[in-house]
This record gives sequence, structure tokens and C-alpha cells, in this order.
Amino acid sequence: MTRCPKCETELDLDEDEVEEGEIVSCTECDAELEVTQTHPIHLIVISDDEDEDDDDDEADSVVGKEVEEDDEDDEDEELEDEKDDDEE
Repeated sequence: MTRCPKCETELDLDEDEVEEGEIVSCTECDAELEVTQTHPIHLIVISDDEDEDDDDDEADSVVGKEVEEDDEDDEDEELEDEKDDDEE
């Protein structure tokens, strides 16, 4: 019996019915698994929906921070310009 490398759930896969490079899904955790060997069957996790969502959230927050920093820089420049105008 083959186990999911992510959650260790037993998967009902027959060595004669899968091919190397085939993509299968875990019935328990829904991870996408690639068959890298057929005799015996060896699987690797090729995607993880939860990790992808986390990565997207992190990327969004980083972009948001950069935008906020740019806005602060623009405000600082405007204040400096106003001070220069007042001094003249």
C-alpha cells in the first residue's frame, strides 16, 4: 500500500495502473502528487493549496507595504517643498 507523503493516508494505487509522471490526488488532504516511480510506487507532493494561498497573502502584504512606504516618501517630499517655498 502506498501512503501520501504529506498526510500519510494510505492510497489505493496499483503499480500496473499508474505511469511515471502521472498526477494523482490524495483523497484525504487533496494534495496533488506526482508518480516518480512505479515499482514500487513513489510519490512526491507537487502542489499544496494551503501553501499557495499563504504565499499569495504574503506577496500581497509585501506589495501593500511598499506602496505605503512610497506614499510616505511622497508626503515628506511635498512637506520639504512647502518649507522651501515658505523660506523664499
